Amino acid sequence: MSRYMKVARHSTSVPKNATIILALVFVFGLFTIGFDQGHLFSIVQGAEAFDSMYLHELSHDLRHAAGFPCH
Repeated sequence: MSRYMKVARHSTSVPKNATIILALVFVFGLFTIGFDQGHLFSIVQGAEAFDSMYLHELSHDLRHAAGFPCH
């Protein structure tokens, strides 16, 4: 006669891969916004770094194209 015992393990921890991916997305997003807003290179370029905000303008135009008002 054999004995069969079923053991169920339930893990509530966050997988390491998900944490690493989220950290990379956060760093990439922070770099992208810092670059687009000119804060990363303002020390080197001065006030000219704040002039080009391509991502901001793109999202602004997309918002208007979708019909959402702003300002």
